[in-house]
Amino acid sequence: MKITSIVVHMVRMPPRREHNWASKMSIPIGHHAIIEISTDEGLTGWGEAPAGPTWGGSHGKYFGESPETVQAVIDTYFTPVLTGMDPTQIGVVHAAMDKATKGNPYAKAAIDIACYDLAGKALDVPVSTLLGGAHRDSIAVAHSLGIMDLDKCYVEAEQAVAEGARTIKCKTGLDPERDVTLVRELRHRLGDEIDIRVDGNEGYRSVSEAVEVTRRQEEYRLLLCEEPVVGAVGLSRVAQKIASPVMADESAWNVHDVIELDRLGAAECISLYVTKPGGLYRAKQVGDLVGALGMYNDIGGSIETGIGNAANLQLGAAVASTSLPSVCPVSQPEGSDGPKIAGVYYLDDLITIPFKFEGGRVFVPEGPGLGIEVDRGKLERYRA
Repeated sequence: MKITSIVVHMVRMPPRREHNWASKMSIPIGHHAIIEISTDEGLTGWGEAPAGPTWGGSHGKYFGESPETVQAVIDTYFTPVLTGMDPTQIGVVHAAMDKATKGNPYAKAAIDIACYDLAGKALDVPVSTLLGGAHRDSIAVAHSLGIMDLDKCYVEAEQAVAEGARTIKCKTGLDPERDVTLVRELRHRLGDEIDIRVDGNEGYRSVSEAVEVTRRQEEYRLLLCEEPVVGAVGLSRVAQKIASPVMADESAWNVHDVIELDRLGAAECISLYVTKPGGLYRAKQVGDLVGALGMYNDIGGSIETGIGNAANLQLGAAVASTSLPSVCPVSQPEGSDGPKIAGVYYLDDLITIPFKFEGGRVFVPEGPGLGIEVDRGKLERYRA
């Protein structure tokens, strides 16, 4: 099988509401690059790059990408070298991309996802099988509350729990008093059976501020404290002074980052992405290392459409150390019978069949490749 064309579709999805965090308070979610790879055997593979210019590694270690940079890199550097290659030879595809450009992991991830989709379709197996096999068929949903008015947070959290979510993720990091109040009120309103996790997105001004806020939040039981300050060294200093597990996200992009985090004692767990390491091929390597080091992970992401989210779920099924509730959306096209709030961030989607949501868990799509069918009418409807 040979790649005959690579097309980048730019979309803007309709958000259910604004979704902001400490390092992103102005750019709307939902502006993504969708990648379509065609082959000489008539098979089509789909990928997604939910890249954001304000999203990158700590201290500028990994620069922000955007849908526009993804398109430029793919059109200018990847398409010429990948055309004619066999997309099922994914390690060889990565070697060609790495030779063509340094970095640009989101652009590489989009190509990687589409190649895995093609390989799965060609072999009539799900992507999780190509990654070593499925340890589970679903992921517990952590419903994410963006930084917004506290009363809206309370109402949305209660609605998400009523629909089945068992974990609430609170975006924090800009206002210490707000952050403590939010956790306290959620615990009182939701009861003891619901897990609450916090994510500062590197927002706290100092280690001491992060420690003070987290200790006050811990009075109301936290599942974990995610990336409260910038960088692995700062995380290690916070981890020494709080009781809750520290999760690394912005500080954990690839295997080298995880080795550093472990060496410094900076994190007990990480947020494992398909996109940050450059695709499923290297994300599985990161996940295997996490398990080998005795760490654990959730499956993170950037509020993907059903295309990228299918890749997230396939990865979550295949990585043994995935044990935490994750912000994997309940992807569903407009008019579906699924939840209206829990795990829902867009009013519509690019896939034809909604993802199953049951018992607070979103299920991995069944079928070969990513297990999805893309609605080309929706691609046109939401074309940027």
